[in-house]
Amino acid sequence: MSTITTTDGTEIFYKDWGTGQPIVFSHGWPLSSDDWDAQLMFFLQHGYRVVAHDRRGHGRSTQTSDGHDMDHYADDLAALTAHLDLREAIHVGHSTGGGEVVHYIARHGEERVARAVLISAVPPIMVQTESNPGGLPRSVFDDIQTQVATRRSQFYRDLPSTAFYGFNREGVEPVEAIIQNWWRQGMMGGAKAHYDGVVAFSQTDFTEDLTKITVPALVMHGDDDQVVPYADSGPLSAELLQNGTLKTYAGFPHGMPTTQADTINADLLEWLRS
Repeated sequence: MSTITTTDGTEIFYKDWGTGQPIVFSHGWPLSSDDWDAQLMFFLQHGYRVVAHDRRGHGRSTQTSDGHDMDHYADDLAALTAHLDLREAIHVGHSTGGGEVVHYIARHGEERVARAVLISAVPPIMVQTESNPGGLPRSVFDDIQTQVATRRSQFYRDLPSTAFYGFNREGVEPVEAIIQNWWRQGMMGGAKAHYDGVVAFSQTDFTEDLTKITVPALVMHGDDDQVVPYADSGPLSAELLQNGTLKTYAGFPHGMPTTQADTINADLLEWLRS
């Protein structure tokens, strides 16, 4: 396996395929780099170098007890890009991975970065606060942590069966293989990392980070996202970015890079070539 070891001794697993301009993919909670299979193969076949890692505590990376916060996530990503000496990289993040990308660029600068893409991403901030009245109540995330701590396997079966991919919508046929693959990825990771990660993705305020990003950035979000609701995420992030473009998908769910891979891949490729 290809891994790097960070300064605190954490081993980060990664995939690095192909040549050409690098595209670096950051996955969502509580999954792994395997969630990007459709994108890795598509962009590899279109001449890009594709890189994807398992976040600490997720997938095949070390199940550390600590460090499950956006600072560590961003620093781990910086360590990977430095190790591989990536230049002019395009960073693509889905859900929690979108927060990771935003925080990485704001924290470590744009020297190695050419573009950024946020897909169904958690910024600017998910939790409801006085300054973010449209956010989700803290109790929503407290409940997720309870589910992770007490019935993780069943919860990881229920979530992809319903809201994550929109399989609870009338007329949408659930795809059992997709549901099982989500469960498989989730159960590969550590319960402690996933428990702490709920706070990282829901309570981190990325507002200031977004304003620091000057490279071209594409925000892709479905307006039927039941996990990261559209109105309080995608449009707000696009407004805060200095060079942001919003692309809204009518009826698409949170997990649209999987269920609508053909559309997402084609649109992303078109934007990269523009």
